[in-house]
Amino acid sequence: MSRDGAACRWIVNKTNIEYVEYISRIASVSPLFARVLINRGIKTLEQLNSFLDPDIGKLSDPFELPDIKTALDRIKTAKKLGERVLIHGDYDADGVTATAIMVEGLREFGLDVHYFIPDRMSHGYGFGIAGVERAQQTGAKLVITVDCGITSFEAVSSANACGIDVIITDHHEPVRKAGGGGPEAGGEEHIPIAHRPLPIALSFELPEALAIVNPKIMGSASGIVNLSGAGVAFKIIQGLFENNTDNVYKLLDLAAIGTAADVVPVIDDNRIIIKEGVKLIHSGQRVGIRALKDAAGLISDFFKMSSLYYMMIPRINAAGRIANATDVVRLLTTPSESEAGTLAKWLNDMNFKRQEIEESVYREALDMLSSMDMNQGALVLASEGWHQGVVGIVASKLAEKYYRPAIVLSIDNGIARGSGRSIPPFDMHHGLSRCKDVLKRFGGHKQAAGLSLRSDSVAEFRAMLSGIIADSLSGDDLIPVLNIDAAVSINDISIGLVDEFARLEPFGCSNSEPVLGAKGLEALRPRIVGNNHLKMQVRQNGRRLDSIGFDFGSMLGIVEGSPLIDAAFLPTINEWDGGKRLQLNLKAIRPSGPELRVL
Repeated sequence: MSRDGAACRWIVNKTNIEYVEYISRIASVSPLFARVLINRGIKTLEQLNSFLDPDIGKLSDPFELPDIKTALDRIKTAKKLGERVLIHGDYDADGVTATAIMVEGLREFGLDVHYFIPDRMSHGYGFGIAGVERAQQTGAKLVITVDCGITSFEAVSSANACGIDVIITDHHEPVRKAGGGGPEAGGEEHIPIAHRPLPIALSFELPEALAIVNPKIMGSASGIVNLSGAGVAFKIIQGLFENNTDNVYKLLDLAAIGTAADVVPVIDDNRIIIKEGVKLIHSGQRVGIRALKDAAGLISDFFKMSSLYYMMIPRINAAGRIANATDVVRLLTTPSESEAGTLAKWLNDMNFKRQEIEESVYREALDMLSSMDMNQGALVLASEGWHQGVVGIVASKLAEKYYRPAIVLSIDNGIARGSGRSIPPFDMHHGLSRCKDVLKRFGGHKQAAGLSLRSDSVAEFRAMLSGIIADSLSGDDLIPVLNIDAAVSINDISIGLVDEFARLEPFGCSNSEPVLGAKGLEALRPRIVGNNHLKMQVRQNGRRLDSIGFDFGSMLGIVEGSPLIDAAFLPTINEWDGGKRLQLNLKAIRPSGPELRVL
C-alpha cells in the first residue's frame, strides 16, 4: 500500500447503523469495534464466538479432507509391514515446516521415516523424478508429498511403475480440465474414483496417486479449504493420532510458521493454528526454534506476530532460496542444543547473503523498468544471472511499488524460470492458465505463482498476459484501494479500543489490521527519527496524540507543506519506560482533501 494517500482510493466500508448497535449489544463491545467485526463478515453470535475465541478445541475434523482415510490406512499398513516411508517436501518455509511436521509425527507413530527436500537450482519445484530416485535409493515403499505433488503426473506414474505408492498432500491449485469451471463455476461437482472413499471434483485433472489429500478439490464450502501445506500435514497427523492430542498439539508451532509464511487466509483453522502455535514459539518449547530466535536477536518476552513475519520466516526461507533447505528440517526437528545453535547461525548467515543478492536484483529490475512502457498491464522482467531464489521476493516488491501484477524471471540455457506476484483484483493462477500454450510449466495460487518458459517467448508472454489483464481489469482496479473500517475523530481513540482490537489477532490475509481514518488533523513537530520513520503529534478538537509512520520519511515534505492532513492509522499502545501511551501507527497520509468515499 502506498504511503502517499493521494495515490490511493480511500474507501470507508459502509455498515448499517442498526446492525452495528445489534452486534455491539450481543457481543458487549463498543460500536466502533462492532463495525470492524461486521467488515470482516462476522455477523452472527456463532461467528462472533468462533472468531473472538479461536480455541484449540474448535479445530475442524481432519476427516473432512478428501482421501484422508485412504491415506491414513496406507500409513498404518506401512507401520504394520515395517516399510520405510519417504517424505518429499519443498524448499520454502511452508514446505520445510510441513516436512518437519510429517517426519516428527510419523516417527512418533512408529514409522521408519526419511525425507527429501529438492534443491531449487538442481531439481526445481515439486515432486519430480529426483524424488522417485531418492525413494528407490532409500528403499521406501511409500512416498508422501507435502506442499507439492498436485501437478506431478510424470513423477507419480514413474513411482507407480517402480512399485512405490504415493500419497499426495498439497494445497496448491490442481490442473483444471479444458472447459471445466470447477465447483465455483457451477459445473458438475464430483465423480467417484474407485479406490477413494471420497469423491473428486470432475473438473480437475489429477495424478494417479493412491490418495490425494488437498482441500482445493473440495470446493469453496469447506472451512478448511484455505489450509497451507503445513496445515494439511498437521491435519494428517491429527487424524492419525485422533484422541491423543499431546502428540498433535506440540506440532502447532511448526504449523503456525508454515501457515503464516504461505499468506493463506487467517480464518477458521488457520486462525487457530497461528494463535496457538505462536504461544508455543513464544514459550521456546522447540530447541531449533529457540536457537533461531536467539540467532535473530529476538527477546522471548517481546515476541510478537511481527517477529514471526519479519524475523523468523525470512530466515527459514533463506536456505531454500540460495542454498539447500535440507538442514532446515534438521534444525526444526533436532533435540540437540549444540546442533540447533550451529544450524541457526548458518541460517542467519544465509539470510544476510539473501538480502544482498535480493537488493542487487531489485536494483537491476528497477533500472530495466525505467526504459519500459509502464502502461502495460503486467510487469514481466527477465535477465540472465538473476538468482532464482530471490526473484519471487523481487516480484512482490515490484507488485507493491507499481500496483501491477509482476513476474520476474531468471534466464539460464534458453529457459526463463521465475515467480509472479499479483494484486488483489487479478487471479494470477487463472491468468497464467490462459497463457499455458506459451508456458512450459506453471502452478500456484491466485496471488502468487511459479512458471517457466522459453526465453525467446518472454516478449510474447508479456504481451499475452498484459492483454488478459487489460480485458479483466478496469482503470480503477489498477489504483490501490485503502480500505478504512471507520471514519473517526481523535476523541474516539482510547486504550480500551486498542484492547478490543487486540482480540482480532492474529492478523494476516483476509484478517488485516483494522484501519481507521481521520480528516483535518494538525501535524505538530513532524520530524524523522530512527531509520527513516516519521514521528509527530496530531491534534484535532484540542486533543493531541502521538503518531509514527514507519519508513514514512519521504512524506515529511507533504506534512510540512499542508495546513491540515488526513491520516489512516491503527491505534496502538506504546510502552516506554514503564508507562503506556496511545500512539497512532500511520498507514497513509495525504493533504486534507475530499470526503472519504463510502462503499
